[in-house]
Amino acid sequence: MPVFEYKGKTLAGAAVKGELKANSRADLERVLRQNRIMVTSITKKAPEITIKIGTGIKRIEVSRFTRQFATMIGAGLPMVQCLDILATQMENKELAKIVQQVKDGVQGGATLSEALARHPKIFDPLYTNMVEAGEVGGALDAILNRLAVYREKADQLIRKVKGAMVYPSVIVVVAAAVTVGMLTFIVPVFAKMFGGVGAELPKPTQVVLSISNFLKANFVVLFFTTIGALAALIWWKRTPNGALYWDKFLLASPVLGNLVRKSSIARFSRTLATLLASGVSILEALEITGKAAGNLVVANAIKKSVLAIAEGDTITGPLKETGVFPPMVTQMIAVGEKTGGLDEMLSKIADFYDEEVDEAVSALTSIIEPVIIVFMGVIIGGILIAMYLPMFDIIGKI
Repeated sequence: MPVFEYKGKTLAGAAVKGELKANSRADLERVLRQNRIMVTSITKKAPEITIKIGTGIKRIEVSRFTRQFATMIGAGLPMVQCLDILATQMENKELAKIVQQVKDGVQGGATLSEALARHPKIFDPLYTNMVEAGEVGGALDAILNRLAVYREKADQLIRKVKGAMVYPSVIVVVAAAVTVGMLTFIVPVFAKMFGGVGAELPKPTQVVLSISNFLKANFVVLFFTTIGALAALIWWKRTPNGALYWDKFLLASPVLGNLVRKSSIARFSRTLATLLASGVSILEALEITGKAAGNLVVANAIKKSVLAIAEGDTITGPLKETGVFPPMVTQMIAVGEKTGGLDEMLSKIADFYDEEVDEAVSALTSIIEPVIIVFMGVIIGGILIAMYLPMFDIIGKI
């Protein structure tokens, strides 16, 4: 949709100017007349050519904006004034620009949900649908507060899962770097020293020297092969089949699978509960929840639930068939459906699994840490022992 710059005057004679998106000049003139602005000039703004990777806006910044917006709306401030204040005090210039555009959209006659929906990379369907439900129901402040709580808890869950993976990832990278460094730089020094001895070297030493020689001779090839393999894996994970198989692999993995399963259940329960409590219909809520599931196995189960409900069935059956949701969860959902308190039941499930994620993170860390330490000890210690074995033989002969 093109952007137009306009100038005009209010009924009181005050000069006004600004930018708005519209399908055509005629549409923009109609919107401005509805806002009692007499147009003096309209020019189409040339599109800005920019190359950006991502949005430059963090999830926590959107959550902080939501909390501040909810507080100001709850205090009784006009919506346009709230958006103007938030855009002015925003530290992230990209988000400030978007909030300003949302304010211009609202001033131009669009609803808040419509103005937010023009920026789908920042405000996803879950966000805009909840805002729309709040506008229709006349409870925007309550919905924004609920949305802020949801985002804060979702962000906390993401930080827990990411935090659980940072420590082992760093240790593995350091261990790999130390091992490659020893084989590339330290072992060759011993190899030169052993070359002058003339005696037959022990088998472990011969194996380590062979690996070192191979690594030195093919380092560039191995480096780019590794980079290529990682790039191929990332590309494969982004394909529909690759993403599905990867998510299945994560769920089936011995230790990590427990964490992935519990975090997926927590996210599913929290998202669906928030949408249902905000007045969004069950079918629309499930469709949005499927898009935000974060795991294709869970998303496919939710799609089956949507089809089942459309045919008059319950959502419990398809969720049970996936094998992802434990019997306790499906039974609680079934009880919630029968009693009409599905949103409350899902909130309880989400709270329970938030605590389960904490325990899973602690268990994952406690298991991975000794495994990595043993692995480093075996590899690095094995290399050192292999290098010192010939020295022990030489000393023994002397």
